[in-house]
Amino acid sequence: MLDPLLFGEIDPPQRLLMGPGPVNAHPRVLRAMSADLLGQFDPEMTGYMNQVMALYRPVFGTTNRWTMLIDGTARAAIEAGLVSLLQPGDTALVVNFGRFGLLLQEILTRIGVSYETVDAPWGEVVPIEAIRAAALRTAPRVIATVHGDTSTTMAQPLDGIGAIAREVGALVYVDATATLGGMDIATDRWGVDVVTGGLQKCLGGPSGVGPITVSDRAADHIFSRRHDERGIRAAGAVDGPGARIASNYFDLAMIMDYWSEKRLNHHTEATSMLYGARECARIALGEGLPARYARHRAAGAAMSAGLRAMGLTLFGDDAHRMTNVTGVYIPAGIDGESVRTMMREAFEIEIGTAFGPLVGKVWRLGAMGYNAMKHKVLLTLAALEATLKAHGHVVPLGEAVPAALAAWEAAS
Repeated sequence: MLDPLLFGEIDPPQRLLMGPGPVNAHPRVLRAMSADLLGQFDPEMTGYMNQVMALYRPVFGTTNRWTMLIDGTARAAIEAGLVSLLQPGDTALVVNFGRFGLLLQEILTRIGVSYETVDAPWGEVVPIEAIRAAALRTAPRVIATVHGDTSTTMAQPLDGIGAIAREVGALVYVDATATLGGMDIATDRWGVDVVTGGLQKCLGGPSGVGPITVSDRAADHIFSRRHDERGIRAAGAVDGPGARIASNYFDLAMIMDYWSEKRLNHHTEATSMLYGARECARIALGEGLPARYARHRAAGAAMSAGLRAMGLTLFGDDAHRMTNVTGVYIPAGIDGESVRTMMREAFEIEIGTAFGPLVGKVWRLGAMGYNAMKHKVLLTLAALEATLKAHGHVVPLGEAVPAALAAWEAAS
């Protein structure tokens, strides 16, 4: 048996992660995560929890009291939102335009919830009028959608979706994993009820907690399903009249009580991840959200312009492209995985492959969070140009970087 001591200390390569996520974490976030641990009910620790709640409200574009973290990856927050809002017998309406709309359907199926979909082809978004028509037809308990779907690089417009939900008596759930901290998330203006995110994309942190915000309207519904577990019930606790939430770990009623003055002992908080999430929000707010969104727009415009200057064709609808991830067709006759391998091995740069119907057809290049920087976009484009030339593809040499520079300046 191999002695594990022979594996040695972890020393990963200093790779530039320019795919659809994760991206390189900001050094300030990594430093924050190395701070000493605290007990979960230490006054210093609960003070940090309260700070996190305050810091993430503007990031989500909300004044919601219930703005906090779910321990687990961004998918944990997605599942917490859906399992706490919905129960068997309910109907949901899923806005479906990519892989992560399919993920919402997968989770709903596992919960035992019936759902209808309103669809767009990959590379397009769903018109708001189509969402309204589907909602009027299905009368759902919840309208669920992704904001930015990295599988298609499209961003779904959400202005008006809250009004549709009120018209049919629904709640709205939004997965903003890929856009939180990089595109405007307007929870209150949109009129949506639950929004979830992740750190590993535009917020420039590691995967491991999912920020979430919950409207008072949604909180009332969730608390109507409150059923505290027996081992932590307070004397005189009264359960809600609704059906118990099907997951213990993802039970938002108990998690919200954990983050409240009650400090219900639901789980042991992921202290180091909370430190990291706190620093992600501090960095974003310190930069200023409008300036941060502008930086992501400039990075996306520069990436798109540089790719086009190489003679490549972008995937999807320009009018609804995410600012932080760009899809581009792999040129005919080029082995996409061989290009990705050379980018990684020769230049220490990672770009992304694709899912589903786009496998082998599209690369996805990200520029977000700590990597939405001019020089990182330019390095990626220059490396891709050299790699394509090495693979025998005819590229207009020297055109990508000047085009990207001009686009960056025009968008800034």
